[in-house]
Amino acid sequence: MKVNKKKFIYLISPTKINKSFYQDLLKVFKQRKVSFFQLRLKKGSFKNKLMIGEKIKKICKKFNVKFLINDDVLLAKRLNADGCHLGQNDMSLVQAKKIIKEKIIGVTCHNSIKLAKIAINNKADYLAFGAFYPSKTKKSNFKAKLSLLKKIRKITKTPIVAIGGINSKNYKKLLLNKANFLAISGYIWNNKLKPEEAIKKLR
Repeated sequence: MKVNKKKFIYLISPTKINKSFYQDLLKVFKQRKVSFFQLRLKKGSFKNKLMIGEKIKKICKKFNVKFLINDDVLLAKRLNADGCHLGQNDMSLVQAKKIIKEKIIGVTCHNSIKLAKIAINNKADYLAFGAFYPSKTKKSNFKAKLSLLKKIRKITKTPIVAIGGINSKNYKKLLLNKANFLAISGYIWNNKLKPEEAIKKLR
């Protein structure tokens, strides 16, 4: 999995997709800073998720952004997405690989070197750690310290994704401490600034 230092944002969708979302996504992608886009919809029918996913997939393709699905390996397969993100309570990485084969599969490792080692052994494409900062988007029982990033970097070259409360004031610390990508949602979608203005502040 290639790491592009200019495209360090791993953008996560809002939990609800409204009609204006697609135009906002186009404007955000035009900033050329997003490498991955993850569709994270906890509610709604499979059919509705397919419809939303198809629209987003086209936009991702246009801007050469990898399109990933959160949690749902079968949805990722149906959409022929670029991959899937797995939490610790989701399908195992080994099972997911059987279903979506050579696609990108990333794994949540919270703040645990032990979980990271398991994911590395199972050949995860990236490792996600956090929360590094308090987040309004998703409540996390796990707090990760910046020092964790350097410890992980010593044991693997697998790309690292940092998550949790990341904004324009704290993002540089994570990049300086060896995070390859920053998973961001609330800062872009629930900001007083417009989404394209918010992303411009991450340079």
